[in-house]
This record gives sequence, structure tokens and C-alpha cells, in this order.
Amino acid sequence: MAKRVVLAYSGGLDTSVAIRWIQEKYNAEVITLTLDMGQPIDLEAVRKKALSIGAKEAVVVDAKDVFVNHYVKRVIKANALYEGKYPLSTSISRPLIARELVKTAKMYGADAVAHGCTGKGNDQVRIEVSVKALDPELEIIAPIREWGFTREEEIDYAEKYGIPVPVTKKSPYSIDENIWGRSIESGILEDPKVEPPEEPFVWTRSPMDAPNESEYVEIGFERGIPVSLNGTGLPLIEIITALNSLAGLHGIGRVDMIEDRLVGIKSREVYEVPAAILIISAHKELEYMVMERNLLFLKSHLESEYSRLIYDGLWFSHMREALEAFFDATQEVVNGTIRLKLYKGNMIISQRNSSFSLYERALATYEKGDIFDQKKAEGFIYVWGLPLSSSARKRGKKP
Repeated sequence: MAKRVVLAYSGGLDTSVAIRWIQEKYNAEVITLTLDMGQPIDLEAVRKKALSIGAKEAVVVDAKDVFVNHYVKRVIKANALYEGKYPLSTSISRPLIARELVKTAKMYGADAVAHGCTGKGNDQVRIEVSVKALDPELEIIAPIREWGFTREEEIDYAEKYGIPVPVTKKSPYSIDENIWGRSIESGILEDPKVEPPEEPFVWTRSPMDAPNESEYVEIGFERGIPVSLNGTGLPLIEIITALNSLAGLHGIGRVDMIEDRLVGIKSREVYEVPAAILIISAHKELEYMVMERNLLFLKSHLESEYSRLIYDGLWFSHMREALEAFFDATQEVVNGTIRLKLYKGNMIISQRNSSFSLYERALATYEKGDIFDQKKAEGFIYVWGLPLSSSARKRGKKP
């Protein structure tokens, strides 16, 4: 049985209750690990809270730069949206948490790691598969799978032992956040017939309450990565932070979807991802301008596969590395600027500019200056349709 356990700690209900539960169940020391991935919370308060509940040590790791430069950058290049909607904000944080869990366990001589993930969700898979990919011998404890508490019973347990938690039975939302996005679950959100109330939203305004005046923003890209905002060069972390505020102000970035979990459950998920939605939309628009048609089609297909792979917890796989090598090669020409108009939940592309643009007005125009020889289209159509016309003659196909 484990004697020293490193617990991935967020300061929320599940992991706060888990500190005491692991101590009782396993008679083990608990060391908490909290990663700073740009979430706007007081991490020193989280550290002190863990110690007050009973943690032997409370470790906080500044992982913002690593998260942005080694995880977020990759999903931007891939336009990663699971099921075409979810920009994987929580999903990409789990392999980084797993890596730090393994590293901290070795540092403190722990024989087990633990997490606060439910047995009905995806995060248990992402963290455990990643831990085993990095250290197959390390024991993993999943308190929520073992204790069988309902969310209400967890709250009762916390109240019984004086464990401070950020939820109540009237406001039982489960929140996970980092700089790339914020996920909201539980409570009334579990009923897909009910419109989400305004209460759990923090990063975004309702479009109805957004400013009555539109606002423009220009994002500059180099090799597929945002490098400037309105003409000013900035580190990516500052661009994301600024766009979270700006897009959120204009009611952009709410995602409400029925999502297919890896474990086979359809779940109603709500996200706030203003910067992610804005950046991916602009990035895709620039790609449309600079990439040839067949490459766009292939990349779109592989983006879907990549998004599912990450969602399914297979970050530490050769397939991810192979797909990223392909995406990296495609980004050599993704340089330029995209200007967007933000207005009450809408983002409208207003300008596109790139020295690598494949758009030629002289070919596209129907006005004076047209250089496209329309007479040559007849031969192209004949050759393009030849397989179909030959097949029709052989098979005698008729309408």
C-alpha cells in the first residue's frame, strides 16, 4: 500500500476532499501538486489551503510558458477542435500534469500519484495513460472511482470535516481552467433542455450585454503562430491573455455542446474559450489563403484525427509526433495578418494579407484585366469527366 502520494491538486471540491480521504484510506502522506497554467486564481491561497487540509507538502509549479509553447502552439497549428467545436483546453493540460506528477513523485520518493477525476470522464484516461507512458511502475490512486460519493455527498463530507470548498449544493459547478480555456460542468447544465444561466460564466459576457459598438483586432502570424496584435509584436502568452479579455468582452467564446466522451457517454459540456476560438478562426482563414486545395483537404482530415487522439489521451504516442511533423511542414507559408471585426458574439473576417497568398485577382476577376482563358475550360472539363463518361458508355447508364 502506498505510503507517500502526490496528488494533482486544483483547490476544488474533489481534490480537497481527496487529501483527507487518502490519508484516512491509505494512512499515507499526501503531497499536493498544483500547476500554474495561466488560470486566473490565487495559487498561493491554493497552496495554503492544501496545507490547512492536511497535506504534508504543497508544491506549486509555474508551467505557463511550457504549457503555451509546447502544448498550445501545437494545437494552434493543427486547428485542433474536437468534434469541430471544443479547442481541447482541458485535454492538452492533462499530459503536462501527468509529466509533473511523475517528476514530483521521483523528487519526493513517492510510490503513488493520485488525481481527482471521475470514473465517468475522460481526464482519468488522459492522466493515467500518460503516467504509465512515462513511468509504468508508478501506482495510481483514483479516489472518486473508489469512494462512490455523489457530488452532494462530497459537499457533506467537506462540511463534516471543515474542508473549505468553492461550491455549494445550490451552485455545484465543476470548473477547470487554464489560459487556453475554461470548462464548466454539473448542476443544471446536465439538463440539455435548459439554457445555461449566466452565473457560471466568468470570462465572457452574454452577447446581449456586449458593447453596442464593434471593435477590430488584427492578428499577425509567422509559421502559423500568432506573433503580433494590432501591429505590435508580443509573446504568445500575452496575445492569448489579451484576446481572452477582448473577445470575452464582445460575447465571443462560449461553446455549448453535446460531446462524445471516450468512455461511451454523451455529455453536455460548456466552455469559455474566447482567445482559442478567435485564434483558430483567424489561423484557418490565413491557411485558406496560402495553401493549395489538396493540402487543405488533407490537413482538415488529419486535424480531426489529431484532435481525437489528444482528446482520447494519447499525447505520448508516435502518431501525435508524426502528425505534428506534417503540420509543422504545412506552416512554412502561414505568414501574414488577419483582421477581425468583433460584435455581440460574432467575429467577422474583414481583411486578409499575406506575401504567400495564392489568390490572384487577375485570375479571379470577371472584370477588365481578366487573364484567365475561359476557352481552355472545355478541355479541362472533358479530361476531368472522362472516367465518368467512359464508365457510362460501358455500363449503359441512363438517367
